[in-house]
Amino acid sequence: MLLHPDRERSLMRHWILPLALALPVLAAQPAAAQQPAAPAPAGPPHAWVMGVWTGGLFPAGETETAACYANATVIILRDVVLRAAVLDVAYRQRLIETIGPTPDGGLQLRLVPAAPPGGPFGGRMPPDIGFGCEGGPDVLRIERRGPNEIVFPDCREFLSPLKRCGAAGR
Repeated sequence: MLLHPDRERSLMRHWILPLALALPVLAAQPAAAQQPAAPAPAGPPHAWVMGVWTGGLFPAGETETAACYANATVIILRDVVLRAAVLDVAYRQRLIETIGPTPDGGLQLRLVPAAPPGGPFGGRMPPDIGFGCEGGPDVLRIERRGPNEIVFPDCREFLSPLKRCGAAGR
């Protein structure tokens, strides 16, 4: 079906005007899509130390295999620190009360004071409830030695550096 030339021009004008107005809007959309995304929300101040660590009580061994996770000495989570007990199967769990940076770029974790357990054997605390650090059982200082290595300075129970498990590709 053929249209009259005047009718054909009218239809073309009818579509050209909206198309001409829409082109700048369509052209601007890819530029807006290329804008950098908003920065990711900052994590907790100790995000760099979160993970599973081996060593400390003894020199760190292999960190790339599943055996590292089986021999974990310290596990640091968002609000909990777990440490291996030398003479017990269970990990000692300590809640984090506050976290602050140290002048040397490390961290100081203040742990919630541990309450003595009740029971028929008295209210004595296990000797390894803390980390053996100078500040007492409720303070833990952490220094970074490398991207996957930390130390607990002045902690008599953790004389060796700790290495992050699974750190082969990092």
